[in-house]
Amino acid sequence: MSQRIAVFAGTFDPITNGHIDVVNRSLNLFDKIIIAIGENTKKQTLYSPEKRLGWIQQIYANEPRIEARSYSGLTVDFCRSAGARYILRGLRNGSDYDYEAHIAQLNKELAPDIETVFVITSPQVSYISSSIVRDLIIYGGNFAPFVPEAVIADIK
Repeated sequence: MSQRIAVFAGTFDPITNGHIDVVNRSLNLFDKIIIAIGENTKKQTLYSPEKRLGWIQQIYANEPRIEARSYSGLTVDFCRSAGARYILRGLRNGSDYDYEAHIAQLNKELAPDIETVFVITSPQVSYISSSIVRDLIIYGGNFAPFVPEAVIADIK
């Protein structure tokens, strides 16, 4: 039987407790999750891909079912190259669903063999977004409650 491998793609700039919530809860669904740092031409990032990759590797250093990688290009192409049959996406609210559903439908057209799986974030982290955390960091706000310790230790 083949492994159930999922790709959780995003910019993770920075990775937040909301991302961690989705990944940790999804470990019950998949044999392996690849957290894939992709390039998004619409986003201006604050941190280098190497720094973001390092955070994820540090956070999941003791979890062999989690792998962190960077990629460019289409997510479905990355999934195929990684042997993944699933794309994992976290949903915080209805707006996320509206956005993600369109992408999932497009990906299904491009790669009928790859399924998108949505996981709704836990209520206590549903309001956290990387863009809000970036603003807190840039303007000197308290971002610590919203990100994992690896990020806090590196930024402060």
